[in-house]
Amino acid sequence: MDRREFLRTATAVGLAGGVAGCTGVLDSNSNVALGEPDREVDGEKLPYPTWGQKVPDVTLPAPLEDRTVELRSVGKPSVLTFFYSHCKTVCPVLVSTVRNVQTDSLNERYADDVAFFPTTFDPARDDADRLEAYSEKMNVDADAGNWHFLRPESKDRAKAVVQDEFGVAFERTDPEDMDMYMFTHSALTFLVNADGYVERAYRSKSPKAKQIISDLETVRT
Repeated sequence: MDRREFLRTATAVGLAGGVAGCTGVLDSNSNVALGEPDREVDGEKLPYPTWGQKVPDVTLPAPLEDRTVELRSVGKPSVLTFFYSHCKTVCPVLVSTVRNVQTDSLNERYADDVAFFPTTFDPARDDADRLEAYSEKMNVDADAGNWHFLRPESKDRAKAVVQDEFGVAFERTDPEDMDMYMFTHSALTFLVNADGYVERAYRSKSPKAKQIISDLETVRT
């Protein structure tokens, strides 16, 4: 089953993230600093990039900075997650977790050595003005120089990058009790090293900031 077929199946059954129980064996890989995580499924068969694999070769606009970001060429450890700003459940938790890691980077004075890339999959509504307001709402330090909102150019591009490349399944819904559309979606946060290899894929609706900070320290040093 390829990644796109897996995603179609996952969306159909309402994939919404969660930490899987795992039974793998530690291995080594010269491209990464962290050991192989325990997992039930071989990494090559997972629908998202995982330990020891290169981050997808994609370039996305950073609308608040009027530039684009090539994710394989960041040149420093980075944390990526995926969201849409109208979400009222999972996304605020994901963004808050990454913000807490950013706060630690500022407090512990390694902010210049890391980068954070929250990426929207709702480009129709998450334009630059919306993302700027969202950063204020979420108490993000957008002036720190290491927080970079990314925004695919269109909904088709969002599907191609967020879903097909990063394995984050999402599907639009139109709740009867709301005057706007929403999304059901899976939850993933990635820790990528300076050479563009995935160190960790945290498949959870509520990843632990302390764990990411600890893993990031190992990756940085």
